[in-house]
Amino acid sequence: MIVTDLDRTLLRTDKTISAYTIDVLARYHKHGTKIAFATARSKRAIESFCEKIPTDALIVHNGAVVYIDGEVHTSFGIKPETGNDLLRSFTRDFPDLTISAEIDETLYANFDVSEVWHDTAFIRTDFSDIPNKLSDRIVIGSSEPLDMKRLAKYIPAELYIEESASEVAHMAMIMNRNATKWDALKVVAMEFGIPTDDIVVFGDDYNDILMVKGCGIGVAVENAIDEVKAVSNHICGANDNDGVAKWLEENLQLSCKFDRIPQTTN
Repeated sequence: MIVTDLDRTLLRTDKTISAYTIDVLARYHKHGTKIAFATARSKRAIESFCEKIPTDALIVHNGAVVYIDGEVHTSFGIKPETGNDLLRSFTRDFPDLTISAEIDETLYANFDVSEVWHDTAFIRTDFSDIPNKLSDRIVIGSSEPLDMKRLAKYIPAELYIEESASEVAHMAMIMNRNATKWDALKVVAMEFGIPTDDIVVFGDDYNDILMVKGCGIGVAVENAIDEVKAVSNHICGANDNDGVAKWLEENLQLSCKFDRIPQTTN
C-alpha cells in the first residue's frame, strides 16, 4: 500500500496535482497496490483529488475518521460537552486566536476561513449555537507563534494538542487521543490484511512522524520539517517537483515487494 499526506507532500503549493503524479499513482493502483490519503483535511475538502486518483481508503481529520471504500469505518471525536467547553474557554481567554471546529462534516469558525483555507465553505459563529455533536477536531491559529504550554493546560487527558507547519499561519490541532494518522493507518492495514512493513508512507509535518517512522518505508519530501526527515528512511524531491511520484518510479517497481528496496536511513 502507498499512503501519502496531501498538503505540502503530494499537492503542490498551489494545491494542485500534476498530470504526471496522477498517472503514476493510477498505474500503481491498476497493478494491485492500494492507495490511501492521510490528511488533516475533511473528506469534502479532498473529493476533487479522489476523483483524479483512485483511492481505497481515506484517513481524514488527522485520523479522527477513516473511510474504506467510501464508507465510514472508524471515528474518534471530541465529546460535545468537552468540545463546547474548550471552544468557550479559548474564545473567552484568547480573543485574538482564530478557532474552528469540524462537526458532522461542517466547519464552524469565528473568522473568515477563506483567509487560510481557500474555497472552504464554513459557518461563522461565536460557538454559542453549534450542534451538540462530536467534533472531529478543533483547530486554533494565530499570526504569532502559539504558546503551546499555556494552551496545553486547557486540554483534558482524553485529548491532545499538536502543532502544524502551516504555510500561512501558526496553527495547532486538538484531537481525541485515539485520532492519529498512525493509529488510523494501522486500522486500514488490518482491514486490508497488509502488514505495515509492506506500506510506504510519504509525509512532511508533525502529524506524519509516527506513520513515517512506523511503516516499512517512510519517505520525507525535501520540504518536510526536520523532525520528519530525522525518522524517515528516504528523502524524495519537494512537493512542487513531483517528489512522491518520482521516488515511486525510481525506487518501487510495479507489484514488487518492499523488502527489495534498499533501506537508507537519514
